[in-house]
Amino acid sequence: MGNTKNIFKGVGISLIITIIVLLIFATILVYTNVSENTITPVIIVTTALSILCGSSISTKNIKKNGMLNGGLIGIIYLLILYSISSILNWKFGLNLQSIIMIITGAIFGILGGIIGVNRK
Repeated sequence: MGNTKNIFKGVGISLIITIIVLLIFATILVYTNVSENTITPVIIVTTALSILCGSSISTKNIKKNGMLNGGLIGIIYLLILYSISSILNWKFGLNLQSIIMIITGAIFGILGGIIGVNRK
């Protein structure tokens, strides 16, 4: 049960970080001349770093399985994100960008899990 709690804590932290950063970015887009071409890269970087932070923070108190727990955090985070996207956008489908996001989320979740487990 403790690992499940840590996994959902990591997902929650990741989602909160994402929301905050994307709200800041949206404000920047509205009030400056930043090109809308930056949206996709900013979303990918924000997602990756949010998952890295969330998985790192949530796995710091466990002593093993950081890769597994971090990977699960990344995958669950993206499942939630894509579930919300599919509800809000009826034409939602998997494409190359989606696959890149899933792979990026899993990799950064694993990296965050490794960092968290090895942090003292």
